[in-house]
Amino acid sequence: MEVKQISVFLENRNGQLKEVTKILADNNIDIEALNIAETAEYGIVRLIVDNVQKAIDALIGDGFIISVNPVTVCNVPNVVGSLNRVLDKIAEANINIEYMYSIFGGKNAESKMVFKSDDPDLLKKVIG
Repeated sequence: MEVKQISVFLENRNGQLKEVTKILADNNIDIEALNIAETAEYGIVRLIVDNVQKAIDALIGDGFIISVNPVTVCNVPNVVGSLNRVLDKIAEANINIEYMYSIFGGKNAESKMVFKSDDPDLLKKVIG
């Protein structure tokens, strides 16, 4: 399944993440997934939320720099080797994964993996 992911660019200083989560909370926006990538100078917070447009408007309105990208989410059974089987399919299709992260606590004892790839259409076909 393809979803929109919001990337928020932050200065690497105390309180920046709290500002983002407060804006979302104040606007009644639920964070469904969150991933942080950082360097010494800045960070990127990747979010999947329940109301993308409302989150975009709120974050931009508060002065944050954001981008919105499609990512692919797939269910992965919570059994040994499941992620490896998904990655085998991706490798066999010669799809490059730029990054990935997990969303734990899915229904029916499944985890969800979020993939950003160089070919999202092919990725969706390969992993369903």
